[in-house]
Amino acid sequence: MNEHEFYMKLAIENAAAMKGKTDPNPLVGAVIVNHNRIVGVGAHLKAGGPHAEIHALNMAGEQARGGTMYVTLEPCSHYGRTGPCAVAIVEAGIKKVYVATLDPNPIVAGNGVSILKEANIEVVVGICEKESREMNEVFNKFIVSKVPFVTLKSATTLDGKISSFTSDSKWITSEEARKDVHQLRDEHTGILVGVQTVIKDDPELTTRIEHGRNPVRIILDSQLRTPLHSRVVKDQEAETWIFTSKKYDKEIKMALEDHNVKIFVTSGEERVNIQEVLRILGENSISSVLIEGGGEVNASFLEEKLVDKLVVYMAPKIIGGKQAPGFIGGQGIEKMADAIDLQNLDIIKIGPDYKFVGYPHYKKA
Repeated sequence: MNEHEFYMKLAIENAAAMKGKTDPNPLVGAVIVNHNRIVGVGAHLKAGGPHAEIHALNMAGEQARGGTMYVTLEPCSHYGRTGPCAVAIVEAGIKKVYVATLDPNPIVAGNGVSILKEANIEVVVGICEKESREMNEVFNKFIVSKVPFVTLKSATTLDGKISSFTSDSKWITSEEARKDVHQLRDEHTGILVGVQTVIKDDPELTTRIEHGRNPVRIILDSQLRTPLHSRVVKDQEAETWIFTSKKYDKEIKMALEDHNVKIFVTSGEERVNIQEVLRILGENSISSVLIEGGGEVNASFLEEKLVDKLVVYMAPKIIGGKQAPGFIGGQGIEKMADAIDLQNLDIIKIGPDYKFVGYPHYKKA
């Protein structure tokens, strides 16, 4: 690792520490070095607040003049809730800037670098680019498509079951794995299940970690069967949004709305149109969705090629049984050649369990 990679990795570590706190903005970290000494460090802390570059410049003060900045994402060039960071860097007297990756946001997209170069600041792009892009996978998709990044999560036995044939599922995985799931919830702006999960398990769908953030609870419910006594309706711990079809019950809709539940009626005649669901979520600033559904919901998103990332916690247990459900339902594939491959697969041991993280690669139709 050379010195430039060292400083950029430090900036990435600072940025990554704020995962789940900056939505819908990206994770950004910055480090300022002058005379081989770190004089400023910053990270973007929350949407609407100062960007990482500003925090680093404020920390460095006059020591920023003549220094080098390492920043994980191209400095912004526009006025939003904050001023353009590229201009602030110029005014601070920075002489050289290392940028991990350009900003995919169409209103930036190279403009920040142009401002720096026009001010005779030397700019180098591409240090630790892969790490920076992976860190901002949610932002990189959402800022361009306006559709949330979708992660499908499940907890299974070694033989792929999510419960026994009697529907007993507590607990498949260990306490360590379940704590990790709550961290996942904290990092997402929405959590999605089907109505059958609500009816069967009556889950809270909240984040139970210190200072955790509860995602918006999203329920797919074609006929509005969500019980009024369910936790997602009664506890008021987080917002609950229900997506239904044209076949909804008007009286139940009014009753749910009386409990502050937001109802979205999709164009589907009898089933919820899930592509429409994602579009509406994007329009309502939900940049990332964690699916914790049953086999049928999971299958529907995979079949329509809407899952961006898969996270499976697998316990070294075997349940067996033809009637015990697996984590992917639906009709399934006809030929092995059509199976969905997982790319960039990571396998992490958590307590006695294993966490598989991969990205589905869909075959062309």
